[in-house]
Amino acid sequence: MPGGISHHAKDILFKSLSALYQNQALDVYGLHGLPRIKALLPNEFPSVRADERRADTVFLLEDDSILLLEYESNERFLDNHLKYLDYACRLLHTYYQQEKRIRPVRIVVIYTSDVTSAREQLDAGDVLLSSKAVLLGEFNGDAIFHAIEEKVHNGEPLTPEETMKLILVPLMHTRFDRQTMIEKTIELAKTIDDEPKQLHIIAGVLTATDKFIDRSYAEKVKEWIKMNKVFRLLVEELEQEKEEMLKKVMQEKEQAVQRAIQEKEQAVQRVIQEKEQAVQRVMQEKEQAIKQTEKRKAIEIAKNLLDVLPIHEIAKRTGLTVAEVADLAKEMDR
Repeated sequence: MPGGISHHAKDILFKSLSALYQNQALDVYGLHGLPRIKALLPNEFPSVRADERRADTVFLLEDDSILLLEYESNERFLDNHLKYLDYACRLLHTYYQQEKRIRPVRIVVIYTSDVTSAREQLDAGDVLLSSKAVLLGEFNGDAIFHAIEEKVHNGEPLTPEETMKLILVPLMHTRFDRQTMIEKTIELAKTIDDEPKQLHIIAGVLTATDKFIDRSYAEKVKEWIKMNKVFRLLVEELEQEKEEMLKKVMQEKEQAVQRAIQEKEQAVQRVIQEKEQAVQRVMQEKEQAIKQTEKRKAIEIAKNLLDVLPIHEIAKRTGLTVAEVADLAKEMDR
């Protein structure tokens, strides 16, 4: 089919595939003994010629070698391996220019169920190109899909091996045609509760079936991925706004509590001050009443002594002033 994964979706797919394949072994392909995957590398190889070639998937392995992972549904062995030779030369040239060293290149070809046998060497005299073939026609895609489907419907998490197998199911031997199996696999992936794994599987299926998938359906899936991403961003924004609003409410509540405490403390202080002032007024009034009573008693005593003692003696004994005793004497005379 013409075309391929469009550029506007590549960033999402690349990140998802990187997360999926990181630290994965290749045992699921039956490739035992290869180093684990270290990173997913760009798969486009620009060159001095006015064209750009793109491999299916390129990995950096833990031993720092490079793995070309190709998907094929035909038996054009010579054409395909000449293409891989071109990829390998471009890779070797690119990394030699960057690092001044030659990185080992490994080639693995994943053949769909359409291919029942494959050659693994292109012998061109002094040029010998070797590859490892994986025949997916030897895998029972229906049984694998059914077992994984049952786990998904039961809410059970998928292992990394099951995740990678589900990605390859559309290329395995099944009773359905390839496009139907692609759609069944993607629709099953959409029901997985684990959102990152959901996206990993869909991105993996789009990449593995890029040469075979119906273009219009692929674009719909990529739009779904983008819309889900937008929806996730909206949810994240709403969650952030909710968190900020909750934080603001808590701050306002705390400030209100602080204000209430301050107002209560101020009210208590006012009550205490008012009580102290009231006590002071009572004490002052009591003292004044006592003084007035004592003065009235002194006046009565002074009046009784006016006929007996001189004014200055009466003042001395009663605590009144001489003037006050004199005024009393004048009043008595009247």
